[in-house]
Amino acid sequence: MLAQTVKTGIIKSNLIPMFAGLTLALYTYQISLFAKLPEIIFALLGSTLVMGAAGAFNNLYDRDIDAVMERTKHRPTVTGAIKPKSVLWLGIVMSILGLVVLGLATPLAAFLGFLGLFFYVVPYTMWSKRRTIYNTEVGSISGAMPPLIGWAAIHPDITHPAILGLFLIMIIWQMPHFYAIAIRKHTEYEAANIPMLPVVKGVKRTYIQTNIYLVILIAVSFLFGSLSVGIMLVALLLSVAWLVLSVAGYKRMDPEKWAKALFVFSLFHMTILFSTVIIYSLVGIFYPLK
Repeated sequence: MLAQTVKTGIIKSNLIPMFAGLTLALYTYQISLFAKLPEIIFALLGSTLVMGAAGAFNNLYDRDIDAVMERTKHRPTVTGAIKPKSVLWLGIVMSILGLVVLGLATPLAAFLGFLGLFFYVVPYTMWSKRRTIYNTEVGSISGAMPPLIGWAAIHPDITHPAILGLFLIMIIWQMPHFYAIAIRKHTEYEAANIPMLPVVKGVKRTYIQTNIYLVILIAVSFLFGSLSVGIMLVALLLSVAWLVLSVAGYKRMDPEKWAKALFVFSLFHMTILFSTVIIYSLVGIFYPLK
């Protein structure tokens, strides 16, 4: 019940890019993993708490539309298994504890954690989600905070091209990913009156906008060039492959299958890219080039 309320699945998936940003900072500045062990623990624990708080607040506010959608109608906040007041206090306590713990790493990590929480709860959940087709774009800001938080927990400067690359990739990645979900769950979003792009503008507009974001994703890949040609090539090849799949799949598949193909590839894209960043960084930390 608690796991559904704080959305543990989303927490786990967001800890991967957070850890990628963290290890990338360690590698970039050649800092020992053990020298920053307390900061690493604070980053993991603080991020988990803040993300859980965001999930709790989102479930609390969205009880009405969650009751309409098939995939969310069994959440404890909808069924009444957990009381709204309890969820509110859970979110408040997790928010405070999470931000305090992130602050033990660095003040910047805590500030970025607060920004991620604020953008998810207020501009996204409470405003744009029900009012505009650009709700995904608004929500992507909070969704892209984890790698910044991880980096900031190690080094309080987020202007390096590599971490900006991770941040921008996380922003852009979310549009093709969530557009694909919205196509597959079209009837549910329509019933809940949520103005997702495919629901309001149709599949063709979604296809065009998806491809625009994938082209931007390809361009962002070059930000890794100043740090690692290998990571740049992995990001570049994954993004090019995603665009090819989108264009070729749209011509050969019906919208449902096309959306499913893009959704599955989006998971591969994130997993492979961030795993590459983590492995490359850890190897570089333990076996630095002389």
